[in-house]
Amino acid sequence: MRLAVTLGDPRGIGPEIVARALADPLDADVTLIGAEDQLEAMPAATRLPVGTWGLGPGESSPMAPGPSRAVRAGRITGHAIEAAARLALAGEVDAIVTGPAHKHALQLAGFPYPGHTEWLAELAGGVEVAMMLASDRLRVVLVTTHVALRDVPALLTQDRIVRTGRVTARALRDWFGIPHPRLAVCALNPHAGESGLFGDEEERVLAPAVAALGAFGPLPADTVFVRAMRGEFDAVLAPYHDVGMTAIKVASFGQGVNVTLGLPFPRTAPDHGTAFDIAGQGRADAGSMRKALELAVQLGEKSKGLRTED
Repeated sequence: MRLAVTLGDPRGIGPEIVARALADPLDADVTLIGAEDQLEAMPAATRLPVGTWGLGPGESSPMAPGPSRAVRAGRITGHAIEAAARLALAGEVDAIVTGPAHKHALQLAGFPYPGHTEWLAELAGGVEVAMMLASDRLRVVLVTTHVALRDVPALLTQDRIVRTGRVTARALRDWFGIPHPRLAVCALNPHAGESGLFGDEEERVLAPAVAALGAFGPLPADTVFVRAMRGEFDAVLAPYHDVGMTAIKVASFGQGVNVTLGLPFPRTAPDHGTAFDIAGQGRADAGSMRKALELAVQLGEKSKGLRTED
C-alpha cells in the first residue's frame, strides 16, 4: 500500500500533526510532500520537496510580513497538492492525504479553487465528486460546499442532489464495502418545510430527488443525524456546508475525516484547518490526521483491489 501525504500550509499545524501522526507505524509506504526543511526529520519511505520554507509557524512574521508570506505558503501548499495528485493519477500511490490548507493563501498564489474537492476533481479530468465527512459514528456528504448561504437554494437542484447521492452510493459500495447503502436526505428548511409553511424546497426539489435515489427523507436536520448515528442510515446528504459540518464535528470532534468521493483514487484529510494561532506550540491534536491516514490506507487497499479486478 502506497500513500502520498502533503504537509499542508507551512505556517500552520499541518507539519507538526503529520509528524506526530506518523510516529506510530502505518501499514503503508509513505511519500511525504512539502517544504524541504519541514520534511527532513519526518519518517517516510520517500520525501518529495516542493520548495523551502524557513519562516517559522504562524500567520505573520517580521521575516516576511503580509501578503508575500501568504503567497509563498500558498505556492508550497499548492505545488504539494498537485504533486500528490500526479502521483495518484499515474498509479504511483494508491491514495493521498492532504494536510490543512489556507484557501486565501492558495488564491493569492494563483490556485483559484474554493477547496481541495473542486481542485482535485479538475486535476482528475473534471470527474463528478462529493465531499464526505466521516467518523466511526456518522457519515455526512455535502450537496453544496464552499458557497455563501444565500446562494444555496438556487444551487440545491434535484439533479445536483441525485448526482451527489449516486457518487456517494458508489463510494459506499466500492470503498466502504456496503453492498446496499442506505442514504438519507437532510431537509433545507426547519421541520422539513412544515408542509410548505417554512419553504417549498422539500416538496418541490428534495422529495423528487429522494424518490430518484431510493433514499429516505427529506428529514429534518434536528433528527436525521441522530437517526444516522443510531444506525438507521449509512450516510446523510446535507444541503449546505455548515449543517453537515456542525453535525459531524459535534458527533466526532477531533476524530472526523474529510473524504473526497468520486475521484479515481481515495483522498482524505483531517476535519480541521490550519490553526495558525497554535502552530508551533505543540498543542495541536493529531487525532484527526491519524484517522485520515488510517482511513486512506483502508480505502486505498479497496481501490487497489478494484483496479486489479479491472
